[in-house]
Amino acid sequence: MSTVEELRPLSFAVAYRMLGSVAEAEDVVQEALLRLHSTDAVANDEAFVTTVTTRLAIDVLRSARVRRETYVGDWLPEPLVEDAMVGRVEDEETISLAFLVLLERLTPEERAVLVLRDAFDYRFADIAGIVGKSEANCRQILSRARRRIGDERPRFDPDPAQRSALAARFLDAARDGDLDGLVALLAPDAVLVGDGGGKARSIPKPMAGGAQVARALAAFYRAGVDMGITLEPVLVNGQPGFRSRGPDGRLVNVVGLDVEDGRIRRVHSILNPDKLHHLGPLSDLALRPSLK
Repeated sequence: MSTVEELRPLSFAVAYRMLGSVAEAEDVVQEALLRLHSTDAVANDEAFVTTVTTRLAIDVLRSARVRRETYVGDWLPEPLVEDAMVGRVEDEETISLAFLVLLERLTPEERAVLVLRDAFDYRFADIAGIVGKSEANCRQILSRARRRIGDERPRFDPDPAQRSALAARFLDAARDGDLDGLVALLAPDAVLVGDGGGKARSIPKPMAGGAQVARALAAFYRAGVDMGITLEPVLVNGQPGFRSRGPDGRLVNVVGLDVEDGRIRRVHSILNPDKLHHLGPLSDLALRPSLK
């Protein structure tokens, strides 16, 4: 029999991949573990918790559809930062910001089947029992989900040390406002995505093109230096990135980098304060002024 503390990381890993939200995932985990505690004669604790977690997450996704569709600007997941979430995530594709964004294209059932199969390698017989479908139907759902994601599934450089070294050079260039250095590190078709959620200053839509992204980043970080903002390297959802802090030490934003073929392919900047509260005290430097 597994203990609650042994089951909590598994439940969170499933719920977070399903939801892309730390707060919602933690609520699901708490409810799943409470149901385990209040249910008699559970034959397999791990199977029970995985099943309840997945079904609760499906329900949350269904209720969140309208909210996500009316979200202001581009939606990015709530980030997991290494030193804030030690031991809760692994350095792998299925926890990356890019992958979680792709999962937003899927129905709740498609997302569940793909996560259970590709992230946790569950057998189709087990997945069928969890989602309440036949094995044949689950195979069809998985095939459909993979088609909907298509060729955009992220393919990160395999060596974490090389990714981290590239991110370190990027961070130095950003700190120095080195436009040429940023251009050299970004892929020609690099994309910058900002998530302010209508509450923080962010670009209104994704910006494409390495040179254009480099100019924008150089301008952002030149202004940041003037405001006393510092940049710190961290892992963001298992991939290299950094966080920005104001002069008072409070968090301004979190940036995740996707490294592919020796270049930075995507830059994800999360500024929405609702998605950063779990990481500590927040600065108001990036917030939009309140309307009077």
